[in-house]
Amino acid sequence: MSDYYLFQDQDNCIGCLSCQVHCKAHKGLPVGPQPTQIVTVGPKMVHGLPRAAFIYMPCFHCQRPWCVSACPTGAMQKRDDGIVFVDESLCVGCKSCMLACPWGAPQWNPETRKVVKCDYCMDRLDQGLLPACVNNCTTSCLHFGKPDALPNLKRERYAKKVAFDRERDEDPVPQAPARGWREMGSGGITREETKAERIHGTPLPRKIAKKKK
Repeated sequence: MSDYYLFQDQDNCIGCLSCQVHCKAHKGLPVGPQPTQIVTVGPKMVHGLPRAAFIYMPCFHCQRPWCVSACPTGAMQKRDDGIVFVDESLCVGCKSCMLACPWGAPQWNPETRKVVKCDYCMDRLDQGLLPACVNNCTTSCLHFGKPDALPNLKRERYAKKVAFDRERDEDPVPQAPARGWREMGSGGITREETKAERIHGTPLPRKIAKKKK
């Protein structure tokens, strides 16, 4: 495994594809190759509502990468920090690495007729910068760092999510019309007839009111 870890917070991902765009822009790639990809799962109906998930798919920088073993020229290499990259000067475009990788990480560049792949923007890392996809994520749902540090972030986000879901289940927002309604001291809600309704005798359109804090 790589010394680095790229974590996606799927709850905050909106599928804007900004990561894909900035990855291609940083590497100067034409239409076609996508070293990083957003895979859309769904939409599916969940509790009566349409839901979709967006899964970020970079290279996983395997501990024993098959692409490196399959490369006949040594163009596909693995650094000491675990990052798997392509030395384009040695690549002959045989596509052996593309066939060997089960995740589709190596991509074909039709302009250079060579393989390109996610390398965590190692040129930026060597300068102390974040990968282009992480640095330009619209919702900051991509996180990059050492594996021993990011699990704390994942645990924190999971704990907050569980706490939010539990609070929502225990104290749901009342689905009450806004116009002519008021809260009672016990937390309940009652409705008062409005002046316009008394005059016209027809209830006005009602809106959904959120419980006051």
